[in-house]
Amino acid sequence: MKTDVEELTPTRVKLTVEVPFDELKPNLDKAYKEISQQVRIKGFRPGKVPAPLIDKYVGRGAVLQEAVNDALPELYGRAVEETEIFVLGQPDVEVTELDDGNQFAFTAEVDIRPKFDVPDYDGLEVVVETSEVTDEQIEETLGNLRERFASLTTVERAAAEGDFATIDLAAAIDGAPIDDASTTGYSYEVGSKSSVEGLDDALTGLSAGESKTFTAPLAGGERAGEDAEITVTVQSVKVKDLPEADDEFAQMASEFDTVEALRDDVRTRLGRQVRLQQLSDARDKALEALLEKVDIPLPDKVVDEEITRRNQQLEQQLAMSGGSKADFLAGEGKDEEEFDNDVANAARLAVKGGFVLDQLAVQEELSVENEELSEYVVTQAMQMGVAPQQLAEYLTQNNQLPAIVAEVLRNKALNLIVEHVTIKDEAGNEIDAAALQRELNGETVEVESEADAEAETAAEAQAIADDAADAAAADEADAKAAEQADAEAEKKADKK
Repeated sequence: MKTDVEELTPTRVKLTVEVPFDELKPNLDKAYKEISQQVRIKGFRPGKVPAPLIDKYVGRGAVLQEAVNDALPELYGRAVEETEIFVLGQPDVEVTELDDGNQFAFTAEVDIRPKFDVPDYDGLEVVVETSEVTDEQIEETLGNLRERFASLTTVERAAAEGDFATIDLAAAIDGAPIDDASTTGYSYEVGSKSSVEGLDDALTGLSAGESKTFTAPLAGGERAGEDAEITVTVQSVKVKDLPEADDEFAQMASEFDTVEALRDDVRTRLGRQVRLQQLSDARDKALEALLEKVDIPLPDKVVDEEITRRNQQLEQQLAMSGGSKADFLAGEGKDEEEFDNDVANAARLAVKGGFVLDQLAVQEELSVENEELSEYVVTQAMQMGVAPQQLAEYLTQNNQLPAIVAEVLRNKALNLIVEHVTIKDEAGNEIDAAALQRELNGETVEVESEADAEAETAAEAQAIADDAADAAAADEADAKAAEQADAEAEKKADKK
């Protein structure tokens, strides 16, 4: 097999592949066998029809087409391996020659990762926020905990902002009741602006047994958006009583005997959260600092796919929350054009970051061990709320392991960058990222040791994840190339 590479752009190549016809013999034999199973010719059982009769009644062209469809993915994968290119996405394949008995040739245009070297990243310096836990943060956290143990007490007075009113709502348009916009016994926090427009103003000043009618557009239902006469009737008014932050509260809300011990624990936990955020920020900023030193072209198709993925993710989030894109943009203080520009810039940065981390992994000869892959699977499963064994089986059965290996490699490459940069807080204090990571890892181990059920499930998943890692340890480029080529190559071949 002969393969030539033509660089169309720095991020796209055209492979021209010539294959001696003899190399198609296994595919031709397979094609004859499969067609023989399908045709019905008098005097021959299925699967026993001789090749000459298949050529006569079905046609040699159909056999060649079947053989080419079967051969293309493997041939394309071999061409990618021989030329040592890193392909991105599916190729555009065209069969250019099919000379029966002599030669078979095809071309494949495909995006590739640009060729470059990651520059030296020693000496890079990043600044993160100071790891400081203030008394205000502690009291805020303690206040949130008190909110969880608050109680509601009925009061005999008019409703005011911050009160909780139990109300009935009735809506009508032109005197006709709107059933799906009416409710009874609804507990509502006055001033929260979380219901129909104008409700807060109408409620303020009403006592139990009093009503008020106002006009507002309906927020939902079949007639959403239409103005309706809405009557609110107050059943009761209640105030929230927070427990005192004392020793009795500490004993009720935690395992501590005194509120000071509870405060100390809150300080410790907040400190861990702040340090975790420091490490996360350091990773992001270290990569950003390195990306500023790299100037590489990016494939438009890959960037467009990343933009589409981000927009679809936002649409899913809005659908789940019941919000609209217009409301989201208003909250962000952006118009459509500004938002699209931000998404495009973020997509380009993400694609560039992926390329740099992939190349760094190659330069530093990083690899993924079975234990690392197992740990990743278990961690992802716990975050997703599924059994690690279930996730491991899904990844194995759906050929997702190359992508998981790539993700783990990128994480290792990013960790390597962080190890070589200087991290300081805003006060100028240098931060030891390795020591910080060890501290946080110790916290993770402690949490996992308490979660017996999850740990047992993770142990059950270990064997499957190890098997998955063995499968993924095969040449990743080959696996990705074959997978990317399959559907497109067959489609293009069918058109010839």
